[in-house]
Amino acid sequence: MLSNYHYIEYLPDQLPEIPPDSIVSRTLSDDEQAKLVLFGFAARQELSEHTSALPALLYFVEGDAQVTLGEDELPVRAGSWISMAPRLPHSIVAKTQLVMLLVLLKVG
Repeated sequence: MLSNYHYIEYLPDQLPEIPPDSIVSRTLSDDEQAKLVLFGFAARQELSEHTSALPALLYFVEGDAQVTLGEDELPVRAGSWISMAPRLPHSIVAKTQLVMLLVLLKVG
């Protein structure tokens, strides 16, 4: 019987150890509705400005970071959540070790 749900007890356990000066990622799910990617940033690592063709959700699981959305700079911490429209320029700078879940929405 196929399961109609996914369960992960603790998201950070899904990543390998985050090496210093690195960013690691793992795709947790990718179907016709959404793609879920878990990111781990070492402290002071940066994802430079870029855009996405799809609407995106960011959920910050562990750590602290500075996120730039268009012209706005926002502090984020564990528990912060962001919803972004397609093609919004954005970047992330990890202040501490950071774990973030990215959800790319494929349906309207």
